[in-house]
Amino acid sequence: MNETVTQKTVIEGKITATAVAESERIRCLPKHFGARMMIVEHTIYHFMSQFVESYRGGLWEFYELSNGGFYMAPKIDSPVELGIPTNGFEAKVSADAAGIIVCLFALSHLSFKYEDERIAEHYHLLFDYACQHPESSDICGAID
Repeated sequence: MNETVTQKTVIEGKITATAVAESERIRCLPKHFGARMMIVEHTIYHFMSQFVESYRGGLWEFYELSNGGFYMAPKIDSPVELGIPTNGFEAKVSADAAGIIVCLFALSHLSFKYEDERIAEHYHLLFDYACQHPESSDICGAID
């Protein structure tokens, strides 16, 4: 009975994202990914360069989720033209949605590559947030 109540609360509760303060960024990746922090970050940048033809690097924001998750998004104001060759998805999305999409791809890829439960859990936490995002339709279409 207690498990059902907990699940219902999580389903009904809104997951929120909070930008990580500049002074806390150095601790953020190790906190979420431990020794694989650099691999996670590099893989996120790699997927961004694969899916966004115009991407040439730049500043990224870090976000922590109220459910314990994490994601990064490029710090740009204009929409991002995203194209995913493996599934044919193409759309203009916000930088925030683009960050969520590439983070989901990176976390999925790495969770299988390393059989890493911690990374897999972060995928699921981010996916739960993505389902509540205003651009959830595009995000889910991109990762399908």
